[in-house]
Amino acid sequence: MEPMRVGIREFREKLATYVLESDTPVAITRHGVTVGYFIPARRKRTDEERAALKEAAERLDTLLAANGITEDELAADFKHWRAGKRR
Repeated sequence: MEPMRVGIREFREKLATYVLESDTPVAITRHGVTVGYFIPARRKRTDEERAALKEAAERLDTLLAANGITEDELAADFKHWRAGKRR
């Protein structure tokens, strides 16, 4: 599901609307650059969405195992990548 993109000012001005009524993720931008995401938690997932998430997790586990990568190594690599982007 592609997130809706909104500027940080608009998100702040309409925060209650996004929190209470949004059912899709929102990419929050500043000067065109994504600075964060709002992912609604109230909405209940459908059985189809749960099945898709479970399948994605299983595929990720299979790929990690096939390449000899642990979840901890993946998380550490991601943290390293994020730290490099902040500089």
